[in-house]
Amino acid sequence: MATGTAEDLTALLAGYAPFDSLDPETLEAVAAAASIGRFARGELVHDAFTDPTWEVFLVIAGRVELWNDADALTGPADEVLGPGGVFGFSSMLTERAVGPRAVATSDATVARIPGSTVAPAFASRTGARFLAEQVSSAGRPAAAAPAYSTVDDLIVRPPVVVDPTTTVAETARLMSEADAGYAAVRDGHGGYGLITDALLRRRVLVEGRSDATPAGEVMDPGTPTAVLGDSAAEALILMLDREADYLLVTDRAGVLRGVVSPRDFTVSPTTAGVSVHEQLRRAASTEQLEVRARTIPGVLADLLNRGLASGRVVAVHSALLDAVVRRALTLVMAEHPDLSVDAFTWLSLGSHGRREAVLSSDVDSAVAFDDATDPAQLERYRAAFAEVGRVLARAGINGDEHGANAERPPFARTHSAWRQAAQGWLARPAEDQGAVMTSLLVDARPIHGDPGLPAAAAVFADLRRHPGTMRLLLQESLSRRAKQPPARLLSRRSGRFDVKDHAVLPIVNLARWASLSVGSAALSTPERLRAASGSAMLPQAQGDTLVEVFEVLQRLRLRYQVRQHQRGVAPTDVLRMDQVSPLDRSVIAQAVREVASVQRRMDNVAQYVPVEGWASPPPP
Repeated sequence: MATGTAEDLTALLAGYAPFDSLDPETLEAVAAAASIGRFARGELVHDAFTDPTWEVFLVIAGRVELWNDADALTGPADEVLGPGGVFGFSSMLTERAVGPRAVATSDATVARIPGSTVAPAFASRTGARFLAEQVSSAGRPAAAAPAYSTVDDLIVRPPVVVDPTTTVAETARLMSEADAGYAAVRDGHGGYGLITDALLRRRVLVEGRSDATPAGEVMDPGTPTAVLGDSAAEALILMLDREADYLLVTDRAGVLRGVVSPRDFTVSPTTAGVSVHEQLRRAASTEQLEVRARTIPGVLADLLNRGLASGRVVAVHSALLDAVVRRALTLVMAEHPDLSVDAFTWLSLGSHGRREAVLSSDVDSAVAFDDATDPAQLERYRAAFAEVGRVLARAGINGDEHGANAERPPFARTHSAWRQAAQGWLARPAEDQGAVMTSLLVDARPIHGDPGLPAAAAVFADLRRHPGTMRLLLQESLSRRAKQPPARLLSRRSGRFDVKDHAVLPIVNLARWASLSVGSAALSTPERLRAASGSAMLPQAQGDTLVEVFEVLQRLRLRYQVRQHQRGVAPTDVLRMDQVSPLDRSVIAQAVREVASVQRRMDNVAQYVPVEGWASPPPP
């Protein structure tokens, strides 16, 4: 490989993003460490599937074809890069052989830049945005994203479809002939309902309806639906969230193309790892559930290796945790037949409630009881919930016995008691940990029982009509400051840094408060930031930046925690800098700077702008 002069390369790099964001001194250092290669048409530039590298490649002249899927190297290229195109980044970032394979499609000149020197380019604002796009596959051509199964792959035969006037007797016959446990029913409005074996037994045998009853009168109209092209993992999340036995799959025009069941996920080779959800749902004992739940970290590693974006992997993780908690509740409550499993709503709080839990996350919880529940039984319920907590602990799922969990009286109340408490916190947020409890409850997500809005959360929907409370909540949100790693940690690869406390939680807190200030009911941090972007407190550009920074940090957390688990170490958010790549150290530093900048601006606005200017309700 020939080497050009550093002066020539400096001038070339200055013309391409993200290198054009570098100051002249840093740019010269990058150029001095790089080398230039010239390749004839058809010559291999690099194959990162077989040779992962800590280098980034920049096309200076000519054109280079890229293959991003190791199983499709004999097919056409996924993309073609011209001058200014950057590749090799994914392999460098993940330290795995994830591609691409690059071949010159004409005479080409390519710069090869060591990762240790190129890191500053990705630590700039422009570079951080580029990094987020690469990590999440956002904005990349569809063919360039690593391949994983779509819901189309799970459809094994045409669906059984009947008209709403078809009798249940005829429907049952058609289901039997097709050896299918369901029949889709046209609803007359362009949509579909579903009849299953279980539904037929309940409606005909138990409820005593005639076998001449029209299918339209007994169908379930609420079956979850996916569209051709949706990822299998996202379809699985939908089924888990809805606790559904089937999923309807339509085309873009709304025409039914197939129906899939949990078994279809199990037998699909591209979703076999994710099929652990079916094992969790059918665990026959708490001991069996504990064993199966401990396979979840391996599922996450498998999904990351297949190229699923980190945000979707975290969503799968949260869905699997939901399945574990639901099954634990069912199994434990079965041992207490005197306690009704229908008398309460189980709420997931914190990162689990927001569907942002990683391997180190605690699973916080609360319970809202039906107002008719006998007060004398509440203590017995809490004892049963303590058993659930012990099952989860043995399953490897973190919990804090002194924190927010359903076995403690402050987190197990009737609906009316929650409503009364919430009204008190709203009026007097400085008392009785009002601000803390408000933050917990607005992150609540029901995963068992009544899926409607919890009584306490309904009270908080009126928060903007209490400017004083909003100001105190803002102060609480800003009290946890983004903390920059000391320079010695970034340069000497020594020491420790808590990425959750000093980088992630400040974003979570800002997003929660900002979404409340605009009246949004969003739960996830990115959706909250998007909802609040463009408001008085959060300009659009800063909101977009925080979304990117949060997604980058979540991937970094997940990637390092999966490695810790694979080494037999308990996953943690405290990073040992000698195990963090130079690029990731730079990413952390830039992320903290971005968050701190938003925090300073919010401080200034809160100090100089009247509270009504940023926390008043919308006009009627």
